[in-house]
Amino acid sequence: MALKFQFISFPLSYKSKNEIVMAIKKQFVKTKPVCKVTFSVAAKEANNASVVGDFNNWNVAEGALSKLKNGTFKGVFDVNKNNSYEFKYVIDGTFVNEPEADSFKWNEFAGNENGVLVV
Repeated sequence: MALKFQFISFPLSYKSKNEIVMAIKKQFVKTKPVCKVTFSVAAKEANNASVVGDFNNWNVAEGALSKLKNGTFKGVFDVNKNNSYEFKYVIDGTFVNEPEADSFKWNEFAGNENGVLVV
């Protein structure tokens, strides 16, 4: 059975309880060559969310975000400093770009833009 994915290059946002709000926080570690990146997705109606990208080989399981009681999905990942990474969120099977990404890059394989994280 083939998986079907929908690629969306704009944020899924609504003016109701289904609102999806995203954020990225970077914390540079002075003693290590990594940056702790916190990805947050407030998606109360979603069942699951992940962040996938070059930093985790686009692996949904490795990028799984934990759902908090307030409906926000959150995860902290160590990524190597002095690099840039293409990435997307996967929210209930739908690929979504982070509107506040550092930049966007066309990806020929996806036929769409990916967000870019620069650390």
